[in-house]
Amino acid sequence: MINTLLGIKKEMSARFDRFGRRLPVTEIYAEPNIVVVQKDGRILIGAGQKKRARKTENAFVQAAGFAPRLVKEVKVDQQEIKPGTKVDVSIFGPGDEVKITGVTKGKGFTGVVKRWGFAGGPKTHGQSDRHRAPGSIGQTTTPGRVYKGKKMAGHMGVAKLTITGLEVIEVDAKSNLLIVKGSVPGARNGYLVIEKTGKVKGYTPPPEPKEEPEEEVRSEKTATAENAEKNTENTENPGGYPRSEVEAFPGKHPGGE
Repeated sequence: MINTLLGIKKEMSARFDRFGRRLPVTEIYAEPNIVVVQKDGRILIGAGQKKRARKTENAFVQAAGFAPRLVKEVKVDQQEIKPGTKVDVSIFGPGDEVKITGVTKGKGFTGVVKRWGFAGGPKTHGQSDRHRAPGSIGQTTTPGRVYKGKKMAGHMGVAKLTITGLEVIEVDAKSNLLIVKGSVPGARNGYLVIEKTGKVKGYTPPPEPKEEPEEEVRSEKTATAENAEKNTENTENPGGYPRSEVEAFPGKHPGGE
């Protein structure tokens, strides 16, 4: 069974659960992936299409008929999955737990406060230029060097990142859309690797809408129409009060009885 798919991050949106709570979601467009190569319990799925294929990609063109823009090797249980087989979002369902891998947004060269969350130096007592400085980066003569891996200023972003424990909210097979709760790494139109890891604990599907009998629906419509007529009558003469002074005091006016 194939449990991995390649998709493109579109945008963030919102959905509402059965309790009326607003949930932040990410819309992922996953066009049908195509199996390019199958060998020894593994397959190579591809997404997108290049205009020109390299010489090293001629094998893909011969097997699947096109050169994919992105490929991913996936383990499978079934041995007989022929090249050219399509894989779409229908392999997922609401309540599935997935992990998504992408490339984070580039932030450029950043300091330690933004890159690692350092607190910086004191703001007072003569510290005029140490507000966002890292502070000490080592010891004295022993060891006489800075340890490898020391958190310092440098390039931030454009790194591979995996988010686990994400929940699938909705699957739209017609539009090739996968709606996932929460945010995923990367910018818009960036490629993502979506892998199914199981089911969300305690997931309960939303209740299905009940169809009311036609007789009850008709009776409700009739009652609504009657109430509308009564409201119209009350609006014309609310409370049944006399509309003029002649009606209120007929004996004091000529022509009154």
